[in-house]
Amino acid sequence: MKVNTMLHLFQNKIITIPMDCLLPSWWEVQVTVAAAFFVIAAYFFFTHTDHRSSSLHDVTPPPDHFKMAQQPKGDPNANSAYMIKVELLAAKNLIGANLNGTSDPYAIITCGSEKRFSSMVPGSRNPMWGEEFNFSVDELPVEINVTIYDWDIIWKSAVLGSVTIPIESEGQTGAVWYTLSSPSGQVCLHIRTQKLPVSSSRSLNGYAGANPRRRMSVDNQGPTVVHQKPGPLQTIFGLLPDEVVENSFSCALERSFLYHGRMYLSAWHICFHSNVFSKQIKVIIPLGDIDEIRRSQHAVINPAITIVLRMGAGGHGVPPLGSPDGRVRYMFASFWNRNHAIRTLERAAKNYHTMLEVEKKEKQQSELRASSSSLSKKHVKIPEESVPKKYQPFIQEDVLTGIYNDIFPTTAEQFYDLLLKDGSNFITEYRSSRKDTNLNMGQWHSADEYDGQVREITFRSLCNSPMCPPDTAMTEWQHLLLSDDKKNLVFETVQQAHDVPFGSYFEVHCRWSIETSGESSCSIDIKVGVHFKKWCVMQSKIKSGAINEYKKEVELMLQVARACINSTTPPNTNTDT
Repeated sequence: MKVNTMLHLFQNKIITIPMDCLLPSWWEVQVTVAAAFFVIAAYFFFTHTDHRSSSLHDVTPPPDHFKMAQQPKGDPNANSAYMIKVELLAAKNLIGANLNGTSDPYAIITCGSEKRFSSMVPGSRNPMWGEEFNFSVDELPVEINVTIYDWDIIWKSAVLGSVTIPIESEGQTGAVWYTLSSPSGQVCLHIRTQKLPVSSSRSLNGYAGANPRRRMSVDNQGPTVVHQKPGPLQTIFGLLPDEVVENSFSCALERSFLYHGRMYLSAWHICFHSNVFSKQIKVIIPLGDIDEIRRSQHAVINPAITIVLRMGAGGHGVPPLGSPDGRVRYMFASFWNRNHAIRTLERAAKNYHTMLEVEKKEKQQSELRASSSSLSKKHVKIPEESVPKKYQPFIQEDVLTGIYNDIFPTTAEQFYDLLLKDGSNFITEYRSSRKDTNLNMGQWHSADEYDGQVREITFRSLCNSPMCPPDTAMTEWQHLLLSDDKKNLVFETVQQAHDVPFGSYFEVHCRWSIETSGESSCSIDIKVGVHFKKWCVMQSKIKSGAINEYKKEVELMLQVARACINSTTPPNTNTDT
């Protein structure tokens, strides 16, 4: 009996022990539920905070902001432009946003679609800035908005107040205290508005932040389609598709502490991106705004690079560091190789300014060629027998490549009379065979800038590239020079496509050198090349495609030329003896 009782109790104990291990205790249930609520609340808090931060004027403007800032409002060719200089002098009686009753104020100055950042003054309710911000607008009136924020290391910046000032005419306001839209606080501004001359350059008058010269040339040619995968400059910073990363560095932006991220370098911008504690930081520094790049030191063992911006440029993306001379600056540290990085940045800045000079000269040459090839301008010749005449080159010889060299059954003089002279049907028949439309051909005339004669023709040409539209408007400037003995003929052309991607970036230059080699024959040497007025990401493809296309054109051109010669009266009955 006792044995049976003990056996029954032992079996119940064996069953109870596994059940106790499988079922949690009430204390374990409470801890699990509390942990789950904590995880859900933390996820909701950080997600909601990031969403709100992206919808406010915080230190991280969305990509659309950068696109707007790079495409200035108004007609770039307008006859009037105004320069607005905003001097941010000081502020007083700001709200204390920190626990100790102070704030870390910085200002964002907005004019139209342009936005600039002032430096941040730590621990002050009465900051002193003394910084200048230059804005270029095409018309008045406009509004200047100044919003003051409190910088926070982790969370979004809190608004301390804002004010909007209308600018309706030229002149200056002097130092005026404006009341902020907050319980307390005022900001002192000095605003000066002046009209720029028609011929003045905005970049030289203190506005190069958005690089309007380059952006306008892109806008004028219509939408550009680039069949390539967007890079970080497009996905993170919202820059145009033609900007590619040339170099990148791992580094950190100096603030209250180091925000580690990555620096990206293109032909036009220095960009920095960081994401620390879910705080997005994006800095876009146009190379045209840089005044100085120098070595510096963040700590004894942490060499840094300081980028000083020119007066009036202001910060881009996050508040920069202030300087006694009024120029703002950004400091980057924690490079793997600081010396290599600074050499790369200095070389990029030098290449940028060299590119500007080249584009300036190229623009002058293009305007000169266009004005000389048009009959709308009357040429007044002034005799200068004592001074030798110097002529401008019509094409860029250094880009030419030989594509054809053979004998043709006419002399150089006959080639001119039958194919190129005014009244010849050669150009019309050739363009018709290519199915080009809207042909408008000018007359040959002399130009003071070039030896020989020039003319301009326009037409619409079919496009064979899948990246291009079905057809495009074309302008071709032609230059002709026949030697005095009429045995040598030089025929040069410059073609400009207007509707293709990057059409304003390049020109197709060609030279036909024709030399009489017999009584009814001549040698023809044809060279062609692509002259790039500015760098673009599709440069190699454009060059190879244009040269291959022109080779096909030469075959058709010579075929039409032979047909025109065979259909006319023999040249020896028409030429002068």
